[in-house]
Amino acid sequence: VPAKTYDTGAYHEPGPIGILFKIVHAFLYLVQPNSFPQGKQINYFLKNKYLLLMCSFYCRYQDYNLEAIYYEIGFIVSAALGLLFILLLPLVGLCFCMCRCCDNCGGEMHQRQKKNADCQRSCFATFLFVASLIIRQVVGVLCAYAANQHLTNQVRGAKKLVNSNFKDLKIFLNDTPAQIDYLVSQYNTTKNKALSDLNSKYFDLNGVTIRETKEALENVSVSVEVLQEGTERLHANLTDVKVHLSNTLSDSACTAAQAASTCNIIRNSLNQLNINANFSGLPGVSSQLARVNDVLKIDLSSLVQKWNVNVFYETVTMQCILLDIKSVLESIGLNITNFTKTLPVQKILADLMVYLTQSEAYVQDYFPVVEQYDFYRWLGCLILCCMLVLILVFYYLGLLCGTCGYDKHASPTTRGCISNTGGNFLMAGVGFSFLFSWALMSVVVLTFVTGGNVEKLVCEPFEDKTLFKVLDTPYLLNKHWKNYLSGILFKNPNINLTFEKVYSDCKENKGIYTSLHLEHLFNINEFLNISMYTEDVALKIEHIQINLSKIILLDEIGKENLLNFSSSGIEGINFAAYLTEINKSVTKVDLLSFANDLEARADQLPKGALENALKGHANNIRMIHNQQVVPLEQAMSTLNQSIRLLKRTSSELTVKVKNVISAVNAAQHLINNNASLVIVQETKKYMDTIVGYFEQYVEWVKESISMEVAACKPIANVIDTAVDIFLCSYVTDSLNTFWFGLGGSSMFLIPAIIFAVKLSKYYRRMDTEDVYDDTENGNNGYHKEHLYGIHNPVFT
Repeated sequence: VPAKTYDTGAYHEPGPIGILFKIVHAFLYLVQPNSFPQGKQINYFLKNKYLLLMCSFYCRYQDYNLEAIYYEIGFIVSAALGLLFILLLPLVGLCFCMCRCCDNCGGEMHQRQKKNADCQRSCFATFLFVASLIIRQVVGVLCAYAANQHLTNQVRGAKKLVNSNFKDLKIFLNDTPAQIDYLVSQYNTTKNKALSDLNSKYFDLNGVTIRETKEALENVSVSVEVLQEGTERLHANLTDVKVHLSNTLSDSACTAAQAASTCNIIRNSLNQLNINANFSGLPGVSSQLARVNDVLKIDLSSLVQKWNVNVFYETVTMQCILLDIKSVLESIGLNITNFTKTLPVQKILADLMVYLTQSEAYVQDYFPVVEQYDFYRWLGCLILCCMLVLILVFYYLGLLCGTCGYDKHASPTTRGCISNTGGNFLMAGVGFSFLFSWALMSVVVLTFVTGGNVEKLVCEPFEDKTLFKVLDTPYLLNKHWKNYLSGILFKNPNINLTFEKVYSDCKENKGIYTSLHLEHLFNINEFLNISMYTEDVALKIEHIQINLSKIILLDEIGKENLLNFSSSGIEGINFAAYLTEINKSVTKVDLLSFANDLEARADQLPKGALENALKGHANNIRMIHNQQVVPLEQAMSTLNQSIRLLKRTSSELTVKVKNVISAVNAAQHLINNNASLVIVQETKKYMDTIVGYFEQYVEWVKESISMEVAACKPIANVIDTAVDIFLCSYVTDSLNTFWFGLGGSSMFLIPAIIFAVKLSKYYRRMDTEDVYDDTENGNNGYHKEHLYGIHNPVFT
């Protein structure tokens, strides 16, 4: 069955970002390692998921509640932590600010000098740099930005994929009627073969061997005559050529020193210009041909076929049987044609084409809107990334300015402007962290719950076909239907038609008739049942009564004619003499080679009349070869074929004639004693052969309709494109990678805040400080302010 090639490849390779997708999948497995719910669990879970999340452990459906919570426990715990982050971090930031305003929590502009201050500053700076680096590169801004940009790129490129699917669906709809017409048209091939066999004759004994023998004898007679005349003429022409060449070589120019040797060589080769095969002495075959013509005067074929016509074309019963068989063939073809017309294929395909065209127009119209909204989404995600980048900028500027401007010899109250600016940048980063953290985490929690559940409840089950098993759960989509798909298509929910089986069959590019079990709508077996057409004919064949006792296959005249043919004298032909002359060449030397050699030797002579004369003779020899030798070679080929045919015929002729006469006698005995039974049996066999043609055709039609006609690969491609590629690969993977990067960055804001607050003390300029004296002994180098009368605000 002719099939079209579809363009859509329902497979997506994400590229380098696929590594991030795999990391996110591994993280989701840690969050949700539980197997997908099955049976009643999913039935209840899908219907009451959000209700169960709010319901207490002591509600009516306590068991299902526990199962649902157990399945979602990873998402519930993670979402709860995210909500705590959203609520507590701004609250902690508020308390922290109020505390610092009261000169607590590090808000006091006084730094106590410690011996390990440099070590602490270095550690805080290193920890803050590492935390900022992780936020920015490892799980942070770059990861979120890459996912955001990947989703935008895929949405922009989705139009080509969508158009490819629409194109394949149109090919699918347009190609289906042509495939059905092809199946119907192939019936004519089967019917013509059957009719050809019906019109043929069982016993067709023609005089092929006799006619072939006559033709071979005629060819031998004609060919020998042509060869004899041709060789005589060729001999005369070659003799003339030798005479003229001898005269030319007798010219005085040949006596010159430069030409003498060449002329002698040419003169010595003239003996080669002679004929080689001699057909004048071959015996004729006229006597054998005359005997064969006498045999053919009696039309053996008419004698043999006379009874054949009487039996098969003048017997009314057999005429009726043949007409009945032909009628069966015509009725089968008519029923197949009517069956294809009764199918609502054209109407269904026309309606689907209209719907498909409208859908394509709708997608084309709204795709710019999708791209516009995707731009807004991209911009919003970019703003979220910029929030983190702003915090990182403050942290990096604080580290840069604080590190570059720090002077270890300067006291806390005399620190430089650059160092103080670095500390202020760090505190600004802390402030923006408190301001943006709740918004970032809100987006993370929302996208995590959405994208994570889509991945675990849709994408992973779709990949291993568990999702189809869920859709096939009895009474899930309709509490009154066991099988939802068959209830929709056939209004019979008891038919075992599942989403999983339909998808798998279409994935394997099987026909839609098999995939959707359309035999429940129209059963092709009922229309292609051969037996219901052949029962009447079979009954008529069983009651055939034919009397052939008076039929004579071959009378004595015909037998005598065959015996005369076997003694026609063909075996007496001297085949060896013919084959000996046929295997010879026409001339002793190849005239073309001789002419070429003569022309080459003429070129060795001095320029003049001798050279031109020799070249003229060479051209004359070529003309003789083309006009006389070539026809003689063709005649020899014909003679060779005819002689070999006659030789084969003569060696087997007597045996063949005896076998034919024996076979005719045996057939005559069979006809006289048991003809009616044999004819009935052979007719049944022949009827079975004819019916076998159509049984093969019917099986081929069934197989083609089941596996090839309307192969539904494009439907599976549409599902794969919508779910596996667009929803899962494009949207869900990108969304999950985005919240993974954004969430990781948000979580690392907490240690970054701590280290930034601690580090800012070492960079900012203090209002007061401890007095440090290197010459003081016994106090580890530190002054005690109350000993020197210096006010210590901490002790105060």
